Amino acid sequence: MRSVLVALIVLAVLPAAARADKVVSLGDSAISGEAGRWAGNTNGSPSRTDALGATAYYDNAAGTGEAIAGCHRSKSAEVHIGGGVDSVNLACSGARTYSRVSDGTFKPGIDFYDVDGNQGQALALQQLASAPTKDIKAVVVLIGANDYGFADIVQTCVTDWLTSPSWWKNYCQDDSNIAAMFTQSNINTITNHVRAAFQRVKDAMAAGGYSEAQYDILAQTYSAPLPSSGLRYGETGFTRQSVGGCGVWNKDASWARDTVVKVLNDTTRNAVAGMSNVKVLNMDEALAGRKLCENTVGLLEEKGLATWQSPGAVNKTEWVQQIRTLTTLVPPYQLQEDGHPNYWGQLALRNCFRQAYNGGATRGGTCSPGIGLNAFDEPKMSLG
Repeated sequence: MRSVLVALIVLAVLPAAARADKVVSLGDSAISGEAGRWAGNTNGSPSRTDALGATAYYDNAAGTGEAIAGCHRSKSAEVHIGGGVDSVNLACSGARTYSRVSDGTFKPGIDFYDVDGNQGQALALQQLASAPTKDIKAVVVLIGANDYGFADIVQTCVTDWLTSPSWWKNYCQDDSNIAAMFTQSNINTITNHVRAAFQRVKDAMAAGGYSEAQYDILAQTYSAPLPSSGLRYGETGFTRQSVGGCGVWNKDASWARDTVVKVLNDTTRNAVAGMSNVKVLNMDEALAGRKLCENTVGLLEEKGLATWQSPGAVNKTEWVQQIRTLTTLVPPYQLQEDGHPNYWGQLALRNCFRQAYNGGATRGGTCSPGIGLNAFDEPKMSLG
């Protein structure tokens, strides 16, 4: 009996085991980890760029599949910063500010949707925050592109390039369905939707028992996937698409960067303007010099690289996944991976997010790429 009492006394005076801080990501494919399986691009064997393999998007508890089909929460997703910090990825490819069913698949938005076991991301965050341990230190959010119909924009621009000759170019930017997405009225509506989504993040944390002093929200912006100029393939012929996977007219490429990406990111910045507890993480040009079809990088075979693991591959290859059409879209590639930051891109964003997390003293800033890899085998980045 005495030994039992001694043991209880010892346990009572020992300090409680330290609990790891936690970071959480919410949003769409640009932060869920979409395309995070592939490191660079090749028109040769997919094995040359397959960094994570067939289980890249497996995120269920057993590690045997996806918790929500098609969310593509990859192992290379930026939220997984490591270093003793726990991470939870609630983002989902295809997500909008609101939950919906798309092609028979549930896409959780940043709301409190709760029907037949399907839950919105805000509700999932609230449940996570309701745990007795108040260990969530930062919530990073990237949302809004799908409210503008980003996938439709990409598809329309590539289709217009493929189906019109160079002497009679059909630009996607003036197609009526695309132009309608960027009227001031629609921009105002979506800005309000994005602001409401961020407010629901705050509401979820408050309902989980958090004060604003206990955590920060990082409002992340989108990384431009295409350069506004300097594509390495000419407009004539089909090489730009059949080899590079970036079939758009020069004028549309400039419009995509200077209008589409700008509107997406201005939407985020305007949505969170004046909101307490929210800092902006600018990723607009985090992929600069490594964008899809940019003339500063190339396919593995164009740079004389055997695989993604070849020396210097991170500096010489693209950080954005090719846009594959019916002629080049073969397994194991998936259509929804098109045009997203790939393995290198995801790790670059992760490096930026880790710097923004800043050991729990969260800060905003603008992220820019460097050269080479850091100690975590991520592209070197700077946050200014």
